[in-house]
Parts: sequence; structure tokens; C-alpha cells
Amino acid sequence: MTAVLSTVRVSTTSDLRISVLVSEYAGLTADGVIAVDMRSQHQRDVQGVLPGALAVDAGDVLDRLTPGTRESLRVASPEARWVLISDDGHDAEWLAWHLQARGISGATFLVGGFAALHAARVRAPLDSGELATISAH
Repeated sequence: MTAVLSTVRVSTTSDLRISVLVSEYAGLTADGVIAVDMRSQHQRDVQGVLPGALAVDAGDVLDRLTPGTRESLRVASPEARWVLISDDGHDAEWLAWHLQARGISGATFLVGGFAALHAARVRAPLDSGELATISAH
């Protein structure tokens, strides 16, 4: 008689990737990771928008990206992959840790935040819907 044993992989906090470098940003968003721009509306007005990103106020991120709440986005799921972007990366890091603690292991943050993206002149690709909206104006 042969016994078949299965191996269960248990993820620990050390297994989870939490940070994303500016050099990785465009590739990750092209692969379907959803960018979340947590800067205030005033900051977006002054500094410019982040094309391709969802604009979610930092105070609403936990409720919007945690699945199963009244306030959660339709795309919020435990399997969703997010990269949180704040002005300098600090608020995004804190919220990414909290989302991972809630079981959303795909929550990451951009090291250096929008300031680092802007300094490196990195942009995420626009999808066809965004291009059509921009062209219509």
C-alpha cells in the first residue's frame, strides 16, 4: 500500500512581497497589477494625475480594497493585486501592511511613492478606454 501525502505551503509574513521599486512599476501594471493613487485630490491637481491608477483617498483605502465590506470596490478580492502609491511612499507602506494583515496578500506599495515615479519619469501604459476618453476631449 502506498500513502500519498500532500504538502501544504503556509505563507508567512516573510514570504509576502510588500514593496515595489519604481523600475518594476510599468511592468507590473502592464501585467494587471492595479495602481491605487492615494494622494489627495489637491495633490493630484497640483502634481498631476497618475494615468491608469484608481484614485482612492488614503482614508478610504482599507474599506475600499478589503473584500466583503459595504464600501469595497467590485474588483476587491483576496486575490487582487494592488500597488499603493502615496506622495512619498510612507502612507502606502503602512496601508499595504494592514491590507496584508487582512488577508490581501497582493497588496504592495511603491517605494518612494509618486515623488519617485515623477523623478524617474515613469508612466504606466494607458488602456484603450483611457485613451478614448482623453481623445474625446
